[in-house]
Order: sequence, then C-alpha cells, then structure tokens
Amino acid sequence: MRRRVVISLGVLVAAGAAYWLLRGGGTLLMPDDAAVTARGGEIYAEACASCHGDALQGQPNWREKLPNGRMPAPPHDGTGHTWHHPDADLFAITKQGTAALVGGGYQSDMPGYGTILSDGDIVAVLSFIKASWPREIRERHDDINRRAGR
Repeated sequence: MRRRVVISLGVLVAAGAAYWLLRGGGTLLMPDDAAVTARGGEIYAEACASCHGDALQGQPNWREKLPNGRMPAPPHDGTGHTWHHPDADLFAITKQGTAALVGGGYQSDMPGYGTILSDGDIVAVLSFIKASWPREIRERHDDINRRAGR
C-alpha cells in the first residue's frame, strides 16, 4: 500500500511539473525522483520498449532510413540523440508525435501519446530515460535546458 501511495505521489508531482513546463516554468524532468522513475520504467516497458528497445538501445541502423522512407526508432540511452533536446522538446515530441512537430509532410512511426498517456506519465517516462544516462550526459542535458531557458 505504501509503495502505491509513494508512486501515486510521484506521478502527481510529475503532472505538476508538466503543468509548470507548459506554463513556461523550469526544468521538467525528475531523474532523481525514485517514485517518478519507477513509474516511468513501467510505462516505458508497456508503451515504448517495443520500438526503442527494452534497454533503451533503439532499432538497428537507427540513423539510416528504412525502405518506407521513415527513420528507425533511435536509442534513448546515452548513445542516442535524445539528450540533445531540451525537456520541453522531448515532452512535445512524446505528447504530439514527431511528424506533428516537424511538419512539412514529414512521416514518422512515432505517434503522439497525448491521448494515451497523461502529462505526468510522459514526464515519468522521460525522467526514467534521463535517469539511465551517464552523469556527464545528464550534465550536458542540464546545460541544454539552461540554454533553452528551462
């Protein structure tokens, strides 16, 4: 029972962080919050791992277009490019989908999860991902957030 209360509280905090970001507030992700990252790991396993890999490794040859012209799912570990984007962009990509943000007829297999996951769940997944990055990558990502005004 206590674990469920702690996880629920963590997800509530994540939802508040998402609201803060959407209103123009500070850094969104909470990679040091154990309850948030635990929930994020559960959601990642259910909603993301089938494409991005159970170890965040992405699909093979993720930098090369598939025969259908779309890009494979990139890794979300420290070897990928996820950490090159500030929190707000990562949140928007996850919520709206890559094609919605890129525009210009760009097509992607990455759907928007805004109708599937709550804002707090999206924050939890992204926090789980960031928690997996090596310290130096996390520090570089924090700097990206600072430069982006987050």
